[in-house]
Amino acid sequence: MAVFTLEMKVRDYECDMQGIVNNGVYFNYLEHARHEFLLEKGIDFAQLARDKVNLVVVRAELDYKGSLTSGDRFAVTVAYEAMSKVRFGFRQQVIRLADNKVVLEGLVIGTAINERGRPAIPADFAARLAE
Repeated sequence: MAVFTLEMKVRDYECDMQGIVNNGVYFNYLEHARHEFLLEKGIDFAQLARDKVNLVVVRAELDYKGSLTSGDRFAVTVAYEAMSKVRFGFRQQVIRLADNKVVLEGLVIGTAINERGRPAIPADFAARLAE
């Protein structure tokens, strides 16, 4: 299974009063990495929406194992996993680069909703992600 990696840096405004990245900000990190992963695979998230195919998250499991602080450089990984005919998963990690510590592990499960509001994954979608 190929793993996509995106490097980022914590910005001051992402931290809470304790000086650590707010737990909800990690969702943004994960989502941004997934969108970049899709683009690398030739899948334009915005174009899918214009084509009336909406990718939606149906479940997210996040295990917090550490904290990031302002200025930390980190990597977010994305690995695609086929789950069923109508669901796919992205196994993700957030890794602090200074010490390679995994600060978060997650599984984000999604589906594609067609213009009739029904789950329907486009035929070439899964094939592109599995490449």
